[in-house]
Order: sequence, then structure tokens, then C-alpha cells
Amino acid sequence: MALVEVIKWEASTSELVHKFQVNDLKLGSQLVVYPSQTAFFVKGGQILDEFISGTFTIKSENIPLLSKLTNLPFGGESPFQAEVWFVNQVSLLDCKWGTPSPIQIEDPKYGVIVPIRAFGQYGFHISNPRVFLEKFVGNMPSFATQKVSDYFRGVILSKLTNIITEKLYADNLSVVNINTHVEAIGAYAKEKLAEVFTDYGITFEMFQTIAISVDENDASFKRLKDTKDSLARINIMGKENYQMERSFDVLEGAAENSGGLAGAAVGIGAGLGIGKQIGDIVNQNLNVAPQEMQPLPRVSFYVGVNGQPQGPFDLTVLRNACQGGQYSATTLVWRKGMTEWKQMSEVPEFADIFEDCPPPLPQI
Repeated sequence: MALVEVIKWEASTSELVHKFQVNDLKLGSQLVVYPSQTAFFVKGGQILDEFISGTFTIKSENIPLLSKLTNLPFGGESPFQAEVWFVNQVSLLDCKWGTPSPIQIEDPKYGVIVPIRAFGQYGFHISNPRVFLEKFVGNMPSFATQKVSDYFRGVILSKLTNIITEKLYADNLSVVNINTHVEAIGAYAKEKLAEVFTDYGITFEMFQTIAISVDENDASFKRLKDTKDSLARINIMGKENYQMERSFDVLEGAAENSGGLAGAAVGIGAGLGIGKQIGDIVNQNLNVAPQEMQPLPRVSFYVGVNGQPQGPFDLTVLRNACQGGQYSATTLVWRKGMTEWKQMSEVPEFADIFEDCPPPLPQI
């Protein structure tokens, strides 16, 4: 077998690392290292002497680490065995990344978890080839650019959820308008990922977030928008006015269904509860100082229906029900302080409603 006399690799962008195929070398051989390359002598899996761009005549003097390991004689053309690895340090700027499935992001302003998709482009070069080889030699069967790019795309995606969430929380941004902040998110992601890729001997030259999209038909995103709209209305109207409007909406809805007054009472409570919950979110996220609400004077009545007491119901609720025809002048009511049940027409709080109503027809 002829001894190798010229050692070189004419690299392309399709491969990042190349192992020279023949191990039978000799002193006096020519080593050619092209620009944007670094060559290493490797023996027994140990990375030894390093050469940057240029043409070198291999002598024991310029491979001191290998000479020490293999006891090469000085001078002559003594044969020896070693691997020569070339690392391509050309810049790769057209690497794509994207989320194959939605990632779950918690909105920092409204606390709703929303699935989003993102995609973009990144570029890098191997800035520390020795570290790169130490990380990957023996761990990867192939060093095709596409395979290495796929590996790093997986690293990017594994970090991306935390990176986007951190940026949203840091700037108090909402997922609702996340797509208007893609440039800032991309810059932040580049900074954070650069720290990770330094450990691989890689320098990020660019990282772009082209788009971040949310499925507007997704139930969680609809919930997020509804919460945002409600908070905006509270901010404009004030919490007390918003709660009152919600109560009126519930009453109006109850009048149109079979739930009747009891359903309205439950709905009002739910409406007030929702108002309080969203109000708490406003106080927490918009730094609105909570204001103590003054309790409204409340008069509650029980109603006799089919010989059974129902209630208690708020006076306003009962008056609205009476005006809607749900109760008559002879319906019995009672509240605290009354000695006995009385017909509605006999109670001052309801008398004005029935003043113009004829008496009930006699039973036939």
C-alpha cells in the first residue's frame, strides 16, 4: 500500500467535518489546509496537533504531541498511523427552524395557556473546532451539514418555550399581540441560544423569528381574548359599573328562558363573581389599587309559591319579576320585621306596581 504524500480536503457546504480516509502517513507528506478550515491529528480518539489554513510539510517538529505519543523518530520518512480530521468553518446562514407541533405558552398578563407555532431562520459557524470535535467525534456517524443542522434545530426547539415565556414575562407582553414583537423575541432568543451553543464551539451569526402564529379558533385563545376585552371594559367603566351591567345582562337573559327568577338570582351571583375575579386580575396585572366597595342597602323577601317559601330574593329582582308578570298582587311575601305573610299589593315596596291592576277573577 502506497504511503500518503498529500493530505487535503476540498470542502463544500454540504459537510462540516471530514475524516481523511487513509491512516498510513509518512513524515515529509504535504498537509494542505484551505481557508475556513482547521485540521487535527487524532490518535486513539485523542485530539492532538492542530493546523490552520496553509500548506505544511509534516515533520516530527510540527506534530510534537503526536510524536510524543507514538515516539516518532526525527528525520527520514518514517511511516506512522494517525487520523486527520478537517473541520469546515464556513458560515451557514440559511438554516431553518420551526415548531412541528404547537408549543404551550402561558400568557403572563391573563394567565391563560395558549398553543402557538413559530418558525424562522438562523446562521452559525464553528468558531472553536477543537471543542466541536470533542463534543461530537464518536457521537455522530455522519457530519453532513443537514444532519448537524437537524441536531441543532432540536436543541433550539427544546429551549424555545422557556425563552419565549421569559421574554413575555420580562416585558409584560400578551400572546394576543405576540406577532408584533417577533423582532424583539428573535433578538432575545439569539442572546440566550448563543450561551448554549458556545458549549458546542459554535457562534450564532443570526437568529430570526419570521412569524409567531396563534390559531384564533382555538378555545383557549378565544378565552384569552374574552378576558382581555373584559379587562379593557373594566378599566374604562370601573368595576362597580361593570358588575351592574353584568347583572342586568343576566336578568335580561333569565327573562327569556324557563329558568325564571331563581335562575336569574344564580346568574347574578355568577356575574358578580366573574366581575370580582376579573377585577382581581386587573388589580394584579395593571397595578390598579383595590378600592373598598361600599355595601349597598339590601332588602330581601321570601315568596310563597304553591305553599312553599322560596328565596330570599333581592327587592329589585322581585320588583322586576312582578313587572314582568311572574307574580300577582295576591302572591304572598315575607321579610324580616313582618309579623305575618302578606299579599304583595299590601306591602309598600310592591303596592305601586299593582295600583292600576284589577282584582283577581273569582273562582268558578
